[in-house]
Amino acid sequence: MTAQAQQLAGPLSAAVANLCVGLRQQVSPNTAAGFREVLRRLSAPLQVAVAGRIKSGKSTLVNALIGRRVAPTDVGECTRLVTRFQYGTVDRIEVVFTDGRKQVLPFDANGSIPADLGVDVEEVSHIEAYLTNAVLRDLTVIDTPGLGSLDAASVARTEALLGNELDPVSRNAVAGAEAVLYVVTQGVRGDDQQALAAFTAATASREAGPVNAIAVLNKADTIAAETVEGADGDTWQAAVLLAERQAHTLKPRVADVIPVIGLVAESVETGGFTSADADALRKLAELDEGTRETMLISADLFVGWDCDVPVGVRTRLLEKLDLYGIRCALAAVDAEPAITAGALRRKLLDSSGLDGVRGKLNAVFRSRADGIKAAAALASVTALAAASGDPNERQRVHDAIEVLLAKPEAHQLRLLEALTLVASGAVAMPADLAEEVLRFGTSPDVSEQLGLRGRPPHELVAYALERAGWWRSFASFGATPAQSRVAHVVHRAYFLIWQQLRGRR
Repeated sequence: MTAQAQQLAGPLSAAVANLCVGLRQQVSPNTAAGFREVLRRLSAPLQVAVAGRIKSGKSTLVNALIGRRVAPTDVGECTRLVTRFQYGTVDRIEVVFTDGRKQVLPFDANGSIPADLGVDVEEVSHIEAYLTNAVLRDLTVIDTPGLGSLDAASVARTEALLGNELDPVSRNAVAGAEAVLYVVTQGVRGDDQQALAAFTAATASREAGPVNAIAVLNKADTIAAETVEGADGDTWQAAVLLAERQAHTLKPRVADVIPVIGLVAESVETGGFTSADADALRKLAELDEGTRETMLISADLFVGWDCDVPVGVRTRLLEKLDLYGIRCALAAVDAEPAITAGALRRKLLDSSGLDGVRGKLNAVFRSRADGIKAAAALASVTALAAASGDPNERQRVHDAIEVLLAKPEAHQLRLLEALTLVASGAVAMPADLAEEVLRFGTSPDVSEQLGLRGRPPHELVAYALERAGWWRSFASFGATPAQSRVAHVVHRAYFLIWQQLRGRR
């Protein structure tokens, strides 16, 4: 198969694929085998691992993003395994064993992965779940066991995926995560920082940074608003403020931290919220204000209070929405008593924050998939050549990469490399300059990259030209050799933005 015949993310991936094809006859058989693996991964959808501590709500978020309650959320043998959700023409499950064997299983009656696989989990490498789901056409979602679990084997599986224990070109399908969606709750802990610091795409040996990592503040509805200064008693505002603080704490390991209420998102996106639920909420809205407020003080009072809505119905509402979601739904019914079940579902989706997560996934991952995959592949090619032990082979690969990177269209790869170097600390920069560099990784929006969101076009044009000149001077006169390499890339990034903005005028 030629590079052109493959389904590639874009021109950068195609250029790297052509490089691999061109070099295969000039390297050792082992290196050539590695190049074939690089080509396979280049033609696959972007691989995004959903990771985090145990009970952070990773699987719930996976279900919400896919739009189907397919990942098990209760503690069981499946939550101890890495599960890859990818597009397929037929829904099926493949249990992949450590010895390479595969066993095909159906989904259970509810459309989920069975709670009991009927095999010895200790012999299982991972699960491949194929779904006829459009979301997965360009994104493979990898659900991981929770870090911090008491189950050492489960933790090892996740650390192998997120860390650098796997060979850079391992054929193991568990490997290959090129980006990470890291799930945190209210407190960012030391091991969260360590996991992000250790995150390495198995094909790339690249650390987590604004190019390939986003964090999600899940269970935002459990934040006590009174404990967050500036929230004015508003739970969602408290979550937004806390997410901003966590983003500052986790920089430069993540592009951003986005608040979300995974339970509500899962319920409304996977069909868990029904017209019967909407009817029950409308009936609860008819209760007098004092009774309602009393019931919403705690889960026990909501279920145990005597009212016309049956206890079982209220219990299900609590399981699907929790108290915060119920409050949001009742407020929507108060504002529009005749609201339909579909409109109420949309209101709940808005309150969950899921659209914000999707928007950031699109901005940071999907829009840059070509660059992320190409950069990961180039890093793998470099690692393969370095591991060969042949200095001539290493030099041939190095020269071919330099020729590719010298092309004007490869600037995005240079920029992604510069972002990774600064984010990882491999190239030390003063804090203000590092922050300026990393802005290029946080958003595809030019005004945000310039740090001038909402400013008029003429200001953006002037600033881009001024900063292009400053970084060119810094590269020539004030920088160390390593800083100079980054500075030249940043200078060109500003210059290209200036050209782009001038063209719009």
